[in-house]
Amino acid sequence: MKYYAYKLGHDYGFAPNPFFGICTLANCKSKIRLGANIGDWIIGTGSDKMGLKDHLIYIMEVSGKITFEEYWSSPQFAHKKPVYNGSLPRLHGDNIYFPNGDGTFGQIRSLHSYEDGSPHLGHMKRDLKGKYVLLSKNFWYFGTKSFPVPIEFLDACSNVRDTKLIKDQQLAEQFIEWVTTKFAQGMHGFPINWREYQQLTLFN
Repeated sequence: MKYYAYKLGHDYGFAPNPFFGICTLANCKSKIRLGANIGDWIIGTGSDKMGLKDHLIYIMEVSGKITFEEYWSSPQFAHKKPVYNGSLPRLHGDNIYFPNGDGTFGQIRSLHSYEDGSPHLGHMKRDLKGKYVLLSKNFWYFGTKSFPVPIEFLDACSNVRDTKLIKDQQLAEQFIEWVTTKFAQGMHGFPINWREYQQLTLFN
């Protein structure tokens, strides 16, 4: 079992995508998506950029690892495809890469495309480098309900510039146990950057 930690530069509910009962990591964090396996844990904390340094945004246990082809073609994940006239969870869908049939992929309009819907080649290169989509039915997502990581667990997830494979597995395990016993599984808050939208009543 491995434990990964990283700092989020923003949180739109896209990476990770915690909606519809399953948390998915399909974009960004290519090193984690390549290396993580079923049973591993991922810890995502806030950053200075967000004004939430060392705040816990989410944790997830990897319960599945599938290819982009499988993610796109599975009816189970059709609701993770972006819908631009839909709700905010549908707008921020992360199932955005479709196979062209020749080993390459196309990108649909999404948070990682250009505003006019044309493909963003930079995002495509980084996202597809990860090769896999990580799935979790066992996750704790806090978003706007994030809180500072207790000081006794900071060494497990602080001082992370990009992605960190936690060396002190015992401390990471203790932190996971603390979170999972103190809080109910699932979503506790909305994505932090949704405050940029007009639907501010979501946070009242």
